Amino acid sequence: MHSKWIKEFPAAITVCDINGTITEMNQKSAAVFESDGGYDLIGKNMFGCHTDASKEKIKEIINKQIPNIYTIEKNGKKKLIYQSPWFENGEMKGLVELSIEIPFEMPHFIR
Repeated sequence: MHSKWIKEFPAAITVCDINGTITEMNQKSAAVFESDGGYDLIGKNMFGCHTDASKEKIKEIINKQIPNIYTIEKNGKKKLIYQSPWFENGEMKGLVELSIEIPFEMPHFIR
């Protein structure tokens, strides 16, 4: 990881390049994907561990250069999943996934 704060940030951060090769993971991401190899996933292609439906969604994010945002419940935890293209000098270089544990009930404010 390029920035020190990312390493221990309490949400999973997973980064891949434009071809789907995982290039970076923080500690939480490695822990979330421990049963799949954890940090050993760096250098591997993420398309190998996704369903066909997920692969199509990833291709849509890449082709349309738009984020995909949703919540899930898994193993008694609710998470916000934020998947988005990342850019360098205006050119799309890959995808970032943030997986953030959130409370089942949480305040919502209109400001």
